[in-house]
Amino acid sequence: MSDTVQPVRPPIARLRKLRAVELFVPALTESADFYSEVWGLETVDADKNAAWLRGTGEEHHILRLTRAGRVGLGRIAFAVGTRAEVDEAARRLAGRGIAPVHGPGPLEQAGGGYGLRFTDPEGRLVEISALVEAVPERGRDAAVPVGVTHTVLNTVDIDAAVAFYCDVLGLRVSDWSEHQMAFLRVNTDHHCIAFNQAEWTSLNHVAYEMHSVDHFMRGLGRLRHHGITPKWGPGRHGPGNNTFSYFTDPSGLVCEYTSEVEQIVEDKWIARVWRRVPELSDLWGTAGPPGEEIRSHMAGVPDPGPLAAPVDAAVSDENPSGHENPSANENAAGDENSAGDKKSAGDEKPARPGNPGHENSAGVTA
Repeated sequence: MSDTVQPVRPPIARLRKLRAVELFVPALTESADFYSEVWGLETVDADKNAAWLRGTGEEHHILRLTRAGRVGLGRIAFAVGTRAEVDEAARRLAGRGIAPVHGPGPLEQAGGGYGLRFTDPEGRLVEISALVEAVPERGRDAAVPVGVTHTVLNTVDIDAAVAFYCDVLGLRVSDWSEHQMAFLRVNTDHHCIAFNQAEWTSLNHVAYEMHSVDHFMRGLGRLRHHGITPKWGPGRHGPGNNTFSYFTDPSGLVCEYTSEVEQIVEDKWIARVWRRVPELSDLWGTAGPPGEEIRSHMAGVPDPGPLAAPVDAAVSDENPSGHENPSANENAAGDENSAGDKKSAGDEKPARPGNPGHENSAGVTA
């Protein structure tokens, strides 16, 4: 046996933030109208098969809606600083035996940019990009989203998912919610990606940042004027300390308004394992437990990933989300239940708490 110590490989890039999310939707027009006329985003470009929408921040777009035969996650896009970083990321990917499915090269999309795309072990499409067109900020008086702040992903193997995103992409573990959820960050925000242990791979929800608690509450009021009330919320989660209110879009995908996510001081933060109890899922005690309907939507339907062979959609005008089982998998409800016992942060090799066999392992995070 060799005593040679193998060098630790660095992550492929220093990611700056979660830039945008792409969603597959069967009803493109209806979904685009919802996000632009109700949710508070602004359409910056559109064609017969896709729409690109921005928030009030400087990102060209934070959401792409793509017409598809089924609901699902199209891609998650992270920002890096330069073209050279994208090229270096491609070289490091190759060194790990991971072949990009696009790039490095120009991105043929609204807003342009230079990037590469590859798949994670469960088939999700990940994009790393730079030089995407910036747009002037819209101002922050209106109670509408600034940008996309995090997405929660249902996974069949939370340990493998956390290991890949930390080792390859350089995310750091901020907290665990028992062994049901893991919260990962790229910058000072407590999390931009969270994984929820579930029976199948799918999108749990996408969260949109509101500038303040005042904007958050006024946003809920604006939605109420459209006849839309939360499926769960308002409340404030334990992990991340962020406010929450969850809704569903016309395709049945879950979208969240949130604000005041906890800010991490890198050299002082110690990750915790939060207990999954109602009083820590909602620190305010205003939301109550998530109901069966929102749990079902958070569970979603099995998603083979955007590069899987097209399938006939199990969707219709009566069932646009493809949710066949309204009482779907409680575990996939991705809940931010919890508080906790302190644990070593373990950024290089994040601590993975044992599963205490909690009967209600539904999640529901930030």
